[in-house]
Amino acid sequence: MKLQVLPLETFKPHVEDESQLSFGKQFTDRMFVMNYKTGQGWHNARIQPYQPFSLDPAAMVLHYAQEIFEGLKAFRRPDGQIALFRPMDNFRRFNFSARRMCMPEVDEAFMLQALKELVRLEVDWIPHSEGTSLYIRPALIASEPMLGVRPADEYLCYMILCPVGAYYKGGLAPVKIWISDHYVRAAHGGTGEVKTGGNYAASLYAAREAAEKGYDQVLWLDAKEKKYVEEVGSMNLCFIMDGKLVTSPLHGTILDGITRRSVLALARDMGLEIEERALSVDEIFAGAENGRITEAFGAGTAVVVSPVGQFTYQDRTVVLGDGKTTGEVTQKLYDTLIGIQCGQLPDPHGWVDLL
Repeated sequence: MKLQVLPLETFKPHVEDESQLSFGKQFTDRMFVMNYKTGQGWHNARIQPYQPFSLDPAAMVLHYAQEIFEGLKAFRRPDGQIALFRPMDNFRRFNFSARRMCMPEVDEAFMLQALKELVRLEVDWIPHSEGTSLYIRPALIASEPMLGVRPADEYLCYMILCPVGAYYKGGLAPVKIWISDHYVRAAHGGTGEVKTGGNYAASLYAAREAAEKGYDQVLWLDAKEKKYVEEVGSMNLCFIMDGKLVTSPLHGTILDGITRRSVLALARDMGLEIEERALSVDEIFAGAENGRITEAFGAGTAVVVSPVGQFTYQDRTVVLGDGKTTGEVTQKLYDTLIGIQCGQLPDPHGWVDLL
């Protein structure tokens, strides 16, 4: 399929003070778009000016939430090169989500080609300061105007770009986690392992309740017994327990995070044993109190690695360490991952794709 590049007539002003960059509020001048229609397949792939879509009020995405997305980043390296981190892993997961949501799959190699061209055209939007990056959001939505519960016959696939500042402006800071004993994120057989908007919409009420109580994130438990750890908000959760890295297994209810995969690989490189098993709330509290659990952290594209300093469940609270200091393993994993992404450390796993 041919990729068209349409002319750009106007340019948006950039944020001059990169310390003022926020997440997800400013977008670049251009976007990638292509269309799908049953019987015709994918067509009309183009890089065009960033602009609103015109959707029919009956567009099926608005009524039946047939939608998926991804999130990845581009980094400006000290030598001026631009690096993408594990982009093919994101496009493979994009297709995994598409299959589960009965949506047409994309050509992964073509998507990477289109992304690279888009980033090249928008290279001036990639910030220069340490810890900053260009966030990339591929998405796929059902655009057919039709009221009826079935897979759509028409779709829009697009990619938009957003310059983002450093997530931790003052360095890594441990977060406080509220463990929900009522709400659940996903059940076996559902769409918990899919990156679809409905999963995030379902989390909003509990996240707001946690924020009102003074917590940074919600930790979800399993839907069946409400006993075992699953995910934290938009992050996979890991523990350092008995010198091992313990994290929830991938059994269909949690996202197969790209950052999670990277962290597990780096932990093995560091000589840590990996244990993927269900960890109960009681184990968390007992382990923190008796010293078996020394660290906990979340892993996700936006935060990279986010240390956890405190867990609260019902009327019980437990603090890891002093609750204010990032653990040694967590810090090393963060520094290593950031170092690989930004070109300051070797890339032994071949994760970086340079433009």
